[in-house]
Amino acid sequence: MVRAIMHGCNGRMGRVITGLIKEDAAIEIVAGVDSYTEVANDYPVFESIGACDVKADVVIDFSNAGAIDGLLDYCAANKLPVVLCSTGLSEAQLEKVEESAKETAVLKSANMSMGINLLMELLKNAAKVLSPAGYDIEIVEKHHNQKLDAPSGTAIALADSINEAMGNSFEYTYDRSRERKKRETKEIGISAVRGGTIVGEHEVLFAGVDEVIEFKHTAYSRSVFGKGAIEAAKYLAGKPAGRYDMSDVIRF
Repeated sequence: MVRAIMHGCNGRMGRVITGLIKEDAAIEIVAGVDSYTEVANDYPVFESIGACDVKADVVIDFSNAGAIDGLLDYCAANKLPVVLCSTGLSEAQLEKVEESAKETAVLKSANMSMGINLLMELLKNAAKVLSPAGYDIEIVEKHHNQKLDAPSGTAIALADSINEAMGNSFEYTYDRSRERKKRETKEIGISAVRGGTIVGEHEVLFAGVDEVIEFKHTAYSRSVFGKGAIEAAKYLAGKPAGRYDMSDVIRF
């Protein structure tokens, strides 16, 4: 049984993961950390990770950027593996992630969905076949009307996976309205749609002469990210220091 600390336990994703773990016999939450403690939980909750004195095998983090420095210091000092799911980290914090990985196992991915990470690998193989044959590549992502960033980090990660497979030979185009001109050959177009309560939808098109091949992932609830984080935690527990991502969990 993997013993986990849920960092950010009373936030939206923390509550989702708490519910999912109750149905998973291979993992349990032994403690939670959240600045807001006025929520009833089946485990003890501490206001900060430094105050937590419960022994665990791994930390699952879904908090915020402001809590990451203290979390990384704690995990590095205690050699405690951590699945890092918080977004919006600064460049200095990203560097700290790499430094912390020298002391303990740190898993961080642009998207925790198992499906998205599988899609990234499929796109690499598709690009190697279709791009040299002259197929144009476009990405369209859709999210709810409260999302602040555009394009999404996941859309960029999908483009990066394609670009990496092709030797980083592509440029990204985000707004075609700024300049009237034909599409470049070595170009990946990325478009963002915002509306309603769309959890997340990413579509990648390879458009050739007289045919279009589409890869699409749709998230219908945030539980897909929680399930991925839980699988990552079960994988990471007991692993040696180093940087990991979801491709390690899926084991291509």
